[in-house]
Amino acid sequence: MNYTIRICGEAGQGIQTTGEGFSRLFSLLGYNVFSFQDYESRIRGGHNFYQITFGTDEIYAPKKFLDLLLTFDKKGLEYKNLLRDDGIAIYDADYLKKSEHDEKFINCPFRQLLNNARLKSIFENVVSFALVANILSIDRKYVYKVIYDIFAGKPEDIIEQNIKAVDIGYDFDVKRKVNLPASDSEEKILLDGVKGVGIGAIGSGCKFYSAYPMTPSTGVFQYIGTHAEKFNIVVEQAEDELSAINMAIGASFAGVRAMTGTSGGGFALMNEALSLSGMTETPIVILLSQRPGPATGFPTRTEQGELLYAIHAGHGDFPRVVFAPGDPLECVYLTNKAFDIAEKYQIPAIVLTDQHLVDSLYSYKKDLKLKLKNKDYRLRSADFENYQDYKRHKFLDFTKKIPLIPLAVPGNSRQLVFTDSDEHDEYGHITEDGEVRKRMVERRYFWKIENIRNEISLPKIYGNSDSKIVLIGFGSNLGVLKEIANNKEISVCAIHFSELFPLPLKENSNEFLKIISRSNLTICIENNASGQFQKLVESEYGFKFSHNLRKYDGRPFNYDEVLEDIYAIL
Repeated sequence: MNYTIRICGEAGQGIQTTGEGFSRLFSLLGYNVFSFQDYESRIRGGHNFYQITFGTDEIYAPKKFLDLLLTFDKKGLEYKNLLRDDGIAIYDADYLKKSEHDEKFINCPFRQLLNNARLKSIFENVVSFALVANILSIDRKYVYKVIYDIFAGKPEDIIEQNIKAVDIGYDFDVKRKVNLPASDSEEKILLDGVKGVGIGAIGSGCKFYSAYPMTPSTGVFQYIGTHAEKFNIVVEQAEDELSAINMAIGASFAGVRAMTGTSGGGFALMNEALSLSGMTETPIVILLSQRPGPATGFPTRTEQGELLYAIHAGHGDFPRVVFAPGDPLECVYLTNKAFDIAEKYQIPAIVLTDQHLVDSLYSYKKDLKLKLKNKDYRLRSADFENYQDYKRHKFLDFTKKIPLIPLAVPGNSRQLVFTDSDEHDEYGHITEDGEVRKRMVERRYFWKIENIRNEISLPKIYGNSDSKIVLIGFGSNLGVLKEIANNKEISVCAIHFSELFPLPLKENSNEFLKIISRSNLTICIENNASGQFQKLVESEYGFKFSHNLRKYDGRPFNYDEVLEDIYAIL
């Protein structure tokens, strides 16, 4: 059983708070939960919605059709055609000055009820929250608990007013009730991509985070900032993105794990410093949280339009890794892996997210255990003193798998640590020697990229690997890939990539390539217009997709539309 609720209204009407309240309520009751947001780039007005799907089945992706519609604005009434046959819609006819005569609609005069109780209209979202919970036959004690959790630390009178609003919602006479099947699970926790990246960074030992706020990357900046004092992290809001990445590079060179975050336009400003990281071999992790471009684009919407940009950004040849997690748990582990690879190979690592991933909530078991790697590859204190002749950029035989010379921490020894943005010799001093240049490129590029390839994980395979229909995607489309693979109507194999550059070696990808070779339909799914992931995979592995599904309206794929598109191809 799955049940989908959409809450609609203007910015400033508490849509996000209400949606998060429902997500908390259903996870408290032990249901699986997936929720996502659709919001405009404005503080007040406009039209936003928050959609929650919960139930006893596994849920990973948005749904097209609704079981319950709760709207605080007229535009929300337009979604009535998405309601299922037994669906319910709740609205305030007096406030919206519009009456609906369909039996699916319940008219609840929120503002009149609040006025009668001498409460302000801002509590209409709390009344509606309780009203929906009552319709779903949920005991009000659980709603009380959610309210106490949300408003913990607030003045007592604020909490009392919210509890009073809950009672108004429960006391409203409703003619229809829904009896939900009981969950056989314990309370769950909720994670979004913001927390996933933040937990991954903190757990990896990040001690410096600098950024200039830019949607949708700002949430990670705020999350790490909130926990900075507890974990002894320096968090700096820079004057612009170029300053932010240069600060992070400086902090890394000085001896700590450092990270910066931005979105497309900000990443454009970071490109010169990205090359600086590559030339000086200074490890850094960059969060690139995508939104639709070009230019300012669609600031609060989602897209996967910067994959090839992340791979090719910066001038000159230098290696980097690009990871694109598919859910909050992958955000944790791939941010952790990004730090480890960056430190081990002394390179920049890019974590590619998008608005859909960072803003969506996923439920997990409460006893979730995380195992993160935090190995210090730096040369510090007494160990540094043992080096008689420290060469920061010592030549390597790029045909051999031997470790890089450790990155020494300046000031931890009488020895000096040099590097330069100009081409340099083994000691880090500027050089014009052609042979030195050749060997430095081999050190920086060939040796590293070949060794990094052996650490790249293979794509994950879901569903029936013998199916003749294969759906392939990356990043935040993991959820819809998993749900399509689990569908009961047609047999589909879904393949998901999250470690995108360098891609896994062809000789290590036999299972994936065998599945492709015996399929009749190979469909590439991605949220961009130009087919960036399709181009990447085809150029690397030498096969051609038979079809593609591309979406570039700023919205994520939903399960129903992808299934419809597959049927259309068939």
